Amino acid sequence: MKMSRYFLPILKETPADAQIVSHRLMLRAGMIRQASAGIYSWLPLGYRVLRRIEQIVHEEQIRAGHHPMLMPTLQSADLWRESGRYDDYGEEMLRITDRHGRDMLYGPTNEELITDIVRSSVHSYRDLPLTLYHVQWKFRDEIRPRFGVMRGREFLMKDGYNFDVDHQSAIHSYNRHLVSYLKTYERMGLKAIPMRAETGPIGGDHSHEFLVLADTGESGVFFDRRILDLNLGRRQVDYDDPDGCARIVDEWTSPYARTDETHDAAQFDAVPEDRRMSSRAIEVGQIFYFGTKYSEPMNATVVNAEGKQAFLHMGSHGIGVSRLAGAIIEASHDERGIVWPDSVAPFDVGIVNLRQGDGDTDAASQRIYNLAMSAGLDPLYDDRNERAGAKFATMDLIGLPWRVTVGPKGIRRGVVELTSRRTGETIELKPGDAINHIKGLPNEE
Repeated sequence: MKMSRYFLPILKETPADAQIVSHRLMLRAGMIRQASAGIYSWLPLGYRVLRRIEQIVHEEQIRAGHHPMLMPTLQSADLWRESGRYDDYGEEMLRITDRHGRDMLYGPTNEELITDIVRSSVHSYRDLPLTLYHVQWKFRDEIRPRFGVMRGREFLMKDGYNFDVDHQSAIHSYNRHLVSYLKTYERMGLKAIPMRAETGPIGGDHSHEFLVLADTGESGVFFDRRILDLNLGRRQVDYDDPDGCARIVDEWTSPYARTDETHDAAQFDAVPEDRRMSSRAIEVGQIFYFGTKYSEPMNATVVNAEGKQAFLHMGSHGIGVSRLAGAIIEASHDERGIVWPDSVAPFDVGIVNLRQGDGDTDAASQRIYNLAMSAGLDPLYDDRNERAGAKFATMDLIGLPWRVTVGPKGIRRGVVELTSRRTGETIELKPGDAINHIKGLPNEE
């Protein structure tokens, strides 16, 4: 993409109502614009990040054996009355009446709708286990939306729902989700700690939140610092192995880690003093096992192996896709702007032409741009007629992992400058070697 043809409305000044780093930087970098309180338009740069986050979520869900689908944003109130949640959910739920007088709602979550779908199609234990998920916009009418996409009213969320024949198989589904979420967050460059949590209006008595440590987080957390050393890395996971999944879950949930809502001071005091940590954190996901909370009132049953009708055991699992864009920025920024992890960056590399209009530098910049695309990279070429300082500031602000600087002096020597956004290290390389370096390939002979 050439910047002269791209819609990137950079702001020089930060809007006064932006209170936290991610909100400030997303506005300044031209990622989002507020449409109304707690509701945002995602501009091209932000939309690219959103889609890259979503793609990682899809890949890890499918790897875990879960099936993508899509449910509507509007739901019938009748299903929620059937489950008993319509009057219990509170004023966060946006209730609507259509032109025929039917009560509808803008879905904050989808337990009722997915239960209705499954109860009409799944009738035998042979059809289980089953996990369905979608990535869809949700609406919760927050009384005081703030912090940009971190606590908005409309948000993009992955929500999944497992259906199992009994408690034992449902716990394996729970464990499978916990492991798949750990893999998902690691791929985004995040250390997301699973912590015992309250279940809230979703229900049930078994839940973990995933929290990213950040000074601006809304949750107070207490944890054993040894959990920070855990990493799945390249470990292969067999999601069909209940014992293997359970071992990973035990590894990650044995160290003390609780939100302030579930904190147990006596248990925390049993942790060696040098390992006791407290912090603020951002919630980026949550998983639940709630058994037959929805299947019983909605009469969702299957015939089990003994030939008897049994209520489905269920759980739900959510990842805040749009919230993750803000959380990643909160965890990865500096005084100059965003520092994107490679996996979610809107572009892989920025190309800066220091002397736009000069034949040699224009030709060299275009060649590097073409080389990057041929190598499977997604480059952003700053071909604007702007000062070098302004171009560098823009690249630092939007936080692309790599910057290739093309200047007349370097071109005469056959080299360009390659700069890492994360470390600030700059090296001189031949143009082809710069692209190979980004790709992790050896230099040209």
